[in-house]
Amino acid sequence: MPAVTVENPLTLPRIHPPAEGTPRPVRAVSTAPSGFEGEGFPVRRAFAGIHYRNLDPFIMMDQMGEVDYAAGEPKGTPWHPHRGFETVTYIIDGAFIHRDSHGGGGAITDGDTQWMTAGSGLLHIETPPEELVMSGGLFHGLQLWVNLPAKDKMLAPKYQDIRGGQVRLLTSEDGGALIRLIAGDIAGHEGPGATHTPITMIHASVSPGARLTLPWRADFNALAYGLAGSGTAGEGRRPFKSGQAVVFGAGDSMTVRADDSQDSRSENLEVVLLGGRPIREPMMQYGPFVMNTHAELAQAFEDFQAGRLGTVPAA
Repeated sequence: MPAVTVENPLTLPRIHPPAEGTPRPVRAVSTAPSGFEGEGFPVRRAFAGIHYRNLDPFIMMDQMGEVDYAAGEPKGTPWHPHRGFETVTYIIDGAFIHRDSHGGGGAITDGDTQWMTAGSGLLHIETPPEELVMSGGLFHGLQLWVNLPAKDKMLAPKYQDIRGGQVRLLTSEDGGALIRLIAGDIAGHEGPGATHTPITMIHASVSPGARLTLPWRADFNALAYGLAGSGTAGEGRRPFKSGQAVVFGAGDSMTVRADDSQDSRSENLEVVLLGGRPIREPMMQYGPFVMNTHAELAQAFEDFQAGRLGTVPAA
């Protein structure tokens, strides 16, 4: 980790801290519990225990791995349905193959992102490639669920394949942080991801002892999640580390710092920074369906049972 990098961040466009404004304070830090997903691959539930009002428009995020598989161990998910939201799968190390009942999908690997708008619904499967199953190897990634507003929940499904080389690379004022802008806008720089709900998604590598302060839209919420290493959040320097999520309060800039000394597994503080404009609509979830009412959830389940979300294609 990480897959997409540069030898000299000082060659990249620099993001300067806002000259004025209100720094966002830290409201809470929580530790993600561990579990298993799909056919048994390990995950950490990044936002478990955080109230939806602090997440909106995000629903959940799983950190998949980091795990070093032995030969024959890599696992994926069986065929399953989705309706009413978007899944964002970001692979840091390793590879995943996606297929769906509409004929979409593809392989994503080291630094790639697949943005799937489930919309009105489809069936979907995620599997490790055969070569990873045969040889084993490192696997690490994220899957983020982004809600859709009521007017967009029944859109036709679609994919965006964002290759690692398309991610917008930026750096902090002193070059101490590498910023990978996957979606959204930071100081006039735009990431490649096109979103129905306005959001910002960043993977940043912050060098030991370095500080990263980013301008942040005041109408967005703000979240950070530690992928590796340790550091502090906010001007009050609230400690957080790998496997912990930070909820920021109101303001128009966000700060994280890397500790002077990092653990042996990571040279830097690796952190995901997220923000989005809250939808502020009722959100009802039942497993892989995210709608606005109980009646809509019941309809989604009925449509799935009746085969109206698609059928598993022939191998």
